[in-house]
Amino acid sequence: MTGPVLVLNGPNLGRLGSREPDVYGATSYAGLVQECTKTGADLGFDVEVRETNDEAELIGWLHEAADTHIPVILNPGAFTHYSYALRDAAAQRTAPLIEVHISNPYTREEFRHTSVIAAVASGTIAGFGIGSYRLALHALTELDA
Repeated sequence: MTGPVLVLNGPNLGRLGSREPDVYGATSYAGLVQECTKTGADLGFDVEVRETNDEAELIGWLHEAADTHIPVILNPGAFTHYSYALRDAAAQRTAPLIEVHISNPYTREEFRHTSVIAAVASGTIAGFGIGSYRLALHALTELDA
């Protein structure tokens, strides 16, 4: 698989590098964008990275991806645990969708142990820091649209 890929990030991910670096690492959001676009290019993907604190905007981006058959790497942030609207948008996918998390939710607070997205995703990668995104991009090369 090659072509376009959307890397979509939910709330607070634009604060990477300054937000709880003991949990999320020292890489800035700009560093995440650079890492995703470079890794994607190396794999033959044209990666576009987006971030929003707005649930409706994130849902709109998932609709866009479904309508255009574009694979998605999705870090829903806190929406992971309760946004059934986001889950319903992700369920409409027409190409692979990989849920990613920088930290391992199962080593954190109890409320983070549930993902409403996981059941409609192609797979989930978590706990490898920014490397979770690299692993997801590599996983896309193994998946059929």
